[in-house]
Amino acid sequence: MQRNVNNLIGNNLDATDGEIGKVKDFYFDDQTWTIRYLIVQTGTWLSEREVLISPNVLLKHSWESGLFPVNLTRDQVRSSPAVDTQKPVSRLHEEQLAEHYPWQPYWGSAFIPGQVWGIIPSTPVIDPDLIQEPATIEQTTEDAHLRSCRQVTGYHIHASDGDIGHVDDFIMDDQTWQISYLIVDTRHWIGGKKVLVAVHHVQEVQWENSKVVVDLSVDDIKHGTAIDKWDYIIPEGDRAESQKHSFHLDKTLPMSPR
Repeated sequence: MQRNVNNLIGNNLDATDGEIGKVKDFYFDDQTWTIRYLIVQTGTWLSEREVLISPNVLLKHSWESGLFPVNLTRDQVRSSPAVDTQKPVSRLHEEQLAEHYPWQPYWGSAFIPGQVWGIIPSTPVIDPDLIQEPATIEQTTEDAHLRSCRQVTGYHIHASDGDIGHVDDFIMDDQTWQISYLIVDTRHWIGGKKVLVAVHHVQEVQWENSKVVVDLSVDDIKHGTAIDKWDYIIPEGDRAESQKHSFHLDKTLPMSPR
């Protein structure tokens, strides 16, 4: 199913032996548009500390319950490497997390999540084009492509002929954690209308200017069909029909080069 990310903020995470805390945010990779980590605000049991949890350790659950059970113990979370989520996450932090927890890092092997324990596949998908040499990995101090969903929310949408709207939310697939669409709010341009823009239309994210550059025109976006908040969750069987009617901007275009 397709779900809007903002609805998942505030969901509880439960370890195998008790509650961990609540989802505060998500980190996604802006090249693959895949969510890599949940930022979790722990409770008083861990002094409200923020920790990073990979979707790889999520157990199968009911999304409507507002609960994420994870295949971790509270002791594993308590002894996890400290990370300042107010700063860019360094590759060193990610290496420490991957060593501490039972999950595989996605760099180097170009691991792309899929279904493990009911959500991500046990056999990782290897993309040879994404493999990095060890020397390259060692020289990388920060993961320049790891971004916060909350940070990008509010970024302006820059079409081929001008600005129109801002990022209001994200639509992701709850089986692969792949972000498929941006929800664009055009309230200051065309009276509050919200439309979907497929991520393959994104040509560039300008972090210094807080802009998302897309290969669509202002007119394309203006004529997009309005999206009601109840359309954000799309049952698997109805996805193609819903996309056909609610997003005619998704032209048959090649993936934008990175």
